[in-house]
Amino acid sequence: MILKEYLDKNKKIVETQLESLIEGQAAIPVIYEAMKYSLLAGGKRLRPILAMMACELFDGDIENVLPFACSIEMIHTYSLIHDDLPAMDNDDYRRGKLTNHKVFGEGYAILAGDALLNKAFEIIHDTLIKKPSLEYIKAAAYLSKASGVHGMIGGQCIDLYYENKQIDLEVLNSMHDKKTGAMIKAPLVVGSLIAGGSEEDVLRLERYGQLIGLAFQISDDILDVEGSIEKLGKKTGSDINNNKATFVSCYGLEKSKQMAHTIIEEAQSLIEIYGTKGLLLKELSNYLIERDV
Repeated sequence: MILKEYLDKNKKIVETQLESLIEGQAAIPVIYEAMKYSLLAGGKRLRPILAMMACELFDGDIENVLPFACSIEMIHTYSLIHDDLPAMDNDDYRRGKLTNHKVFGEGYAILAGDALLNKAFEIIHDTLIKKPSLEYIKAAAYLSKASGVHGMIGGQCIDLYYENKQIDLEVLNSMHDKKTGAMIKAPLVVGSLIAGGSEEDVLRLERYGQLIGLAFQISDDILDVEGSIEKLGKKTGSDINNNKATFVSCYGLEKSKQMAHTIIEEAQSLIEIYGTKGLLLKELSNYLIERDV
């Protein structure tokens, strides 16, 4: 199956499941509408699909990983809602629509993000109650760390701290390994664990995720310079306007493109061991640096 068919098929599976997981209660105003507004606004669904890919790589059943995959997408969406807030990146558009706080106000946007984060872990804990195996517990623990101070939030803190400041390559890499990479690695590790991959396999997929996460971030930095609001669904040039430390601002456009290709080549070399079973992951890594959205 070619990559586009795989992405389209599994995107539909994820979105159907996401819609079924957010239930409204009439007694609580606005919040469910605000949650759904951002969660069901489209997007690539890259992170949940990575979990499904990793699970299938080791002959696992995607039904088993789907609750984790949807939880990962909820965590990602909460982070986008909060990133867009005036106190953070102050963005007006996301995925071609007004950002959450522009529609519902800052208060409900904050609460919608909080609610999605909590809902993600409600789903995971319900899954663990039904199947309290060691692999599932390890997957939940890994995701908790990846989305917290040692992962995504830690990276966001570094990003905020280094606005209007000089940053060296080591710190820049660390920032993006946490801010972006942690939530790219997490679905690959989670999918591998749920499918019963060996410790060696899990570590290999984790390293692959670290590399493609870095390339993904470099690609994002490039698109912020070369992209358009029509394709990206959000304003470009925001990194420059907010004096953000990026690969492009540190190394220039051409060097950044070279770095992304070198990193992807290293990532692909890691999964050659899986032969034809790893072809989708290889295609995906190419897509990450060739995309224009």
